Amino acid sequence: MRFPVTIDRPAKEAMSSQTNQPNTPAPRTRSGGPIVVGLAGWSGSGKTALARALISAMRARGLRVATLKHAHHGFDVDTPGKDSFEHRAAGASEVIVASSQRIAHMIEDPLPDPDERRALEPLLARLGTVDVVLVEGFKRAGHPKLEVSREALGKPRLLDTVPNVIAVATPSGDSAAASAVPVYDLNRPEDWIDEALALFAQADFA
Repeated sequence: MRFPVTIDRPAKEAMSSQTNQPNTPAPRTRSGGPIVVGLAGWSGSGKTALARALISAMRARGLRVATLKHAHHGFDVDTPGKDSFEHRAAGASEVIVASSQRIAHMIEDPLPDPDERRALEPLLARLGTVDVVLVEGFKRAGHPKLEVSREALGKPRLLDTVPNVIAVATPSGDSAAASAVPVYDLNRPEDWIDEALALFAQADFA
């Protein structure tokens, strides 16, 4: 099932080579911001594989996609010994590494309490111009979420315990088919991505 949806797109000459792809219409939220799709599920449920499939499908539609993932404190994306790592270790509060292919921007911004979790909304505000943001983690935040469920794991469902789950993706035949929210086949995201984007475009933060 596909829903007719529209989006105001920049002129082709204003688009980067990475986004200069077939321009399939896409939904926008009522506020005009990007669609936020949270992925919530137990370890082993297939969140990462589904995220890869969704990103590929959305990119094939010409959509600009960002991902936002919660990590444990103390994680590092830099490599010891590299100049950028040494600059940050020496005390630089921000380090940007740029090439013709990508830009990496690292910001030292510790919270007063090292065990405190960052709020989602200020992180979303840091993103550039994108159409869709896939969020993994932040399951207690109020953004709309897609539960990724796999009955074979033997884990309880998250629908009634995690806020703002508005749809479920599960292998065909799992008991989630009795859910009160839309249920999608986890193994066939291409069949429902347009319907899901339209659904999440209309959803509000809880």
